[in-house]
Amino acid sequence: MTDLDISFDPKRLDHAMILQFLQEQAHWAANMDGVRLERAIRHSLVIGAYHHGRQVGFARVITDYASFAYLSDVFVLPAQRGQGVGQAMIKAAIAHPDLQQLRRFLLVSRDARGFYRQLGFGPLQQGERYMELRQPATQATLLRWPFSLRRSQAERPRASA
Repeated sequence: MTDLDISFDPKRLDHAMILQFLQEQAHWAANMDGVRLERAIRHSLVIGAYHHGRQVGFARVITDYASFAYLSDVFVLPAQRGQGVGQAMIKAAIAHPDLQQLRRFLLVSRDARGFYRQLGFGPLQQGERYMELRQPATQATLLRWPFSLRRSQAERPRASA
């Protein structure tokens, strides 16, 4: 696609369009709400794809900028698919100067594995080592902050006499 502009500027994002797409067309984010999206954007490296000034794609990278990154919420609007927009966004993310020291760049994909394979991604090398803590979308957290790892008096083991 000609006249494609890839930007990491969160100020350019069309938040309403992103939220609508995630809620209505993304199987992985059907329960996304505006508050959660704003928090996700604020704490991620965001990628926007723009054609003639209109946003046509989005992705975000969750990272510590030192060793690990997770690619998430990647999409291109249906009318612009098949024109290299997704590839341009992912290539820009991989080439971002702040992400060059990463040891691991992960993603999860149900139906676009072939697309990501073309860009250098592959299956986990030692997948059996990875674990996850899954929570239902309706459950806020398993641990409430602030939490204490100290045992209460009742939970402490009794000393034997």
